[in-house]
Amino acid sequence: MQYLLEQPVHGDIGTEKYKCTITWRNGTLVADEPEKTGGKSLGPDPHSLLLASLASCTLMTLRMYIDRKGWDVASIAVDANLYQAMEGGKLVTTMDRDIRFLSPVTEEQRKKLLEIAAHCPISKILQGEMKVRTFTYSDADLEKKINYSNEEGAVVWKPELCQHSARCVSGLPEVFNANAKPWINAHGAPSDKIMEQVKKCPTGAISFAKRETSNIQG
Repeated sequence: MQYLLEQPVHGDIGTEKYKCTITWRNGTLVADEPEKTGGKSLGPDPHSLLLASLASCTLMTLRMYIDRKGWDVASIAVDANLYQAMEGGKLVTTMDRDIRFLSPVTEEQRKKLLEIAAHCPISKILQGEMKVRTFTYSDADLEKKINYSNEEGAVVWKPELCQHSARCVSGLPEVFNANAKPWINAHGAPSDKIMEQVKKCPTGAISFAKRETSNIQG
């Protein structure tokens, strides 16, 4: 498993309804609910952000293709919206994407660009099989802990908190291997690399305890 983004998109919220600060690789933006739902419209709401992803991905994909072909199409616009309806007892969401070429294109070009738009990466995500996994972090001092020691300390595993996000096994496979026994090899990498990796555990199931600050046995 390898994540698409090197750094995750980060969001946080305080007590101000419902202003969220979203941090991405090179800056921040604000998201908010409209006034009719209790916000202050300080930024796009979540539905608008979702539609913005589709619109921007469509525009970028079309621009890349047009430039590669050397076509003279100076400007493109996209309108995106959605509606929801119950169909067969299921909530079905339909997104409409209206593309307008603000420079003349031939009918052949229009048809090809329509085909290209349908294959932009965000379109593929939205129309493919998608799962949303949700994790919450816990630092609970549970009774059941398993220590995997090295010279500097130990990787501490709390099985009850483990939700198998696979971030550890994909991020540092020389230490974390679900098919090995034991599945954690605390000697497989330098302790600083192990500590960096365990910080990425979304549940708190694994941590690193330094020997001089713990009562590690073994």
